[in-house]
Amino acid sequence: MVEHTNIEAAPAFWRELVLKEDWWAVWIGLGLIAIAVILFAQGSSLQWIAVAPQKWRDIAEVGRHLREHAPQYAALLVLWASLLGLGAGALGIQPARFVPPFVLLYVVTLAVMILGQWQQAAHYNLEPPLVALALGLLVANTVGVPKWAEAALRVEFYVKTGIVLLGASLPLTLIAWAGPVAILQAAIVSLVTFGVIYFTATRLGLDRRLAATLGTGGAVCGVSGSIAVGAAVGAKKEHVSIAIALVVLWAIVMIFALPLISRSLRLSTGVAGAWIGTSEFADAAGLAAAQTYGGYAGNVPGIDGAADTAVRAFTLMKVIGRDIWIGVWAFALSIIATARWERTGVKSRAGPAEIWQRFPKFVLGFLLASAVVTLVSRDFAYADYKKVVQPGLVAPLQALRVWMFTFAFLSIGLTTRIRDFASVGARPFYAFTAGVLINVALGFVLSTRVFGDFWNRLGP
Repeated sequence: MVEHTNIEAAPAFWRELVLKEDWWAVWIGLGLIAIAVILFAQGSSLQWIAVAPQKWRDIAEVGRHLREHAPQYAALLVLWASLLGLGAGALGIQPARFVPPFVLLYVVTLAVMILGQWQQAAHYNLEPPLVALALGLLVANTVGVPKWAEAALRVEFYVKTGIVLLGASLPLTLIAWAGPVAILQAAIVSLVTFGVIYFTATRLGLDRRLAATLGTGGAVCGVSGSIAVGAAVGAKKEHVSIAIALVVLWAIVMIFALPLISRSLRLSTGVAGAWIGTSEFADAAGLAAAQTYGGYAGNVPGIDGAADTAVRAFTLMKVIGRDIWIGVWAFALSIIATARWERTGVKSRAGPAEIWQRFPKFVLGFLLASAVVTLVSRDFAYADYKKVVQPGLVAPLQALRVWMFTFAFLSIGLTTRIRDFASVGARPFYAFTAGVLINVALGFVLSTRVFGDFWNRLGP
C-alpha cells in the first residue's frame, strides 16, 4: 500500500511543477536571474532589455526617450508576453487569449511608469502603484473591463514572479540578520490579530469556520491564507468569499492610508516598510504601499533611508515573517477543526504533508534567488559590489521587478468591483475591522518603538 501511494504521489508532484502558478513564478523568476548571472559572468548584463522610463520635465523629453528606446521596449514586450504567456498557457489560458490583452496591459503600465517619473510626481502623490491602482479602480467601476481582457489580469501570478525577482536584491546575509526580528514581530502581530478577529467573530455569533478563515486572512497572508485555512477547516465557499472580500477591501484602503500616514510622520523608509509589512493583508497591496513610500525617499524632505529599503523591510516582514506560516496555520487549524469542531466538512485528518501542500512555493524561489546572487557576489568587497554587481547584475533585475509589480497593481484595480463588498454583511465586517485596528496600532508600536532602531539600521 505504501509503495502504491508513493507511485501515485510522484507523478502528482511532477505535474504540480508545471501546472501550479507558484512554480511558474519560480521558473520565470529564476530563469531570468540565471540568464542575468551568465551575462554578468561574461562581462555583459540584462540592462539593454530591462528598460524603464527616466526622469522628465516636459513631454518632449518623453517623446525623445520613447523614440530612442523603442526597440528595447518592443523587445521587453516580446519577452514578457512569451514568458508569461507560456506560464498562462500551462495554467489553462491559451496564448491567443492572453497575449492581446497583455499587450494593452503593457502599454498602460508603461504610461503609468512614465507618469511616475515626472519630476513633480512625488509632490502630487502620483507614485506608479497608486496611479495604477486608482486608474484600474476607476475603469473597473465605471465603464467596466471587457471580458476578453480578463485573461491577462493575473494579479497573484505577477506578484509571485516579482517576489522571486526581489530575492536578487536581498542577500542571504541580510535575511539571516533581519529574519529573526521579522519573524518575531510578525508572530506577535499575527497571534494577536487572529485572536481579536476570532474572538470578536464568535462573540457576534459567526460560525467558527468563518471566524478562523477571517482571522487567518487578517493575521497571516490575506487571500492565500483565507483560501488555505478555509479548505483546511471545511469552511463553506461563501465563508472564503467573505474573507477574501474583506481582505481586498482593507488592503486597498491601506495602500493609500499607510504611505500617507507614514509620510506625515516622516518615518524612515525602513520603519515604514516594516509597518506596512506588519499591517497590510496582501502581498500585492503591501508591495504597492511600500514601493509608493520608497518613491518619497529623496523627493520628500525629512524622509530618511534609501528608496528600496521600504520594499526590503516590507518583504522581510511579509514574505519571511508572515507568508511562510500559511502551511503551519492551515495544518494546526485543520487538526483543531477535525478534533474539536462538529460538522466541519473536513474530509480527513491533517497530516504533516499539509504544511508542504499549503506552503507558498514562490517563497522558495525568493530564497533561491537570494542565494544565487549572494554566491555570485561573495568575493566582492562592498565598494566593488556597489560599483560592479549592483549596476551589472542587480539593477536590471530590479527594473524587471518594477514592471512585474506594476502589472499586478494595475490588475488589482481592474479586477476590483466595489459593489461586490456590499454582500459581505455587517458582522463579518465588524469582526475583521476590529482586527485591522489592533493590527495597525500594534504594528506601528512594534515598528517604531520596540524594533524601531533595528529597522532604522536596515541599509541599502
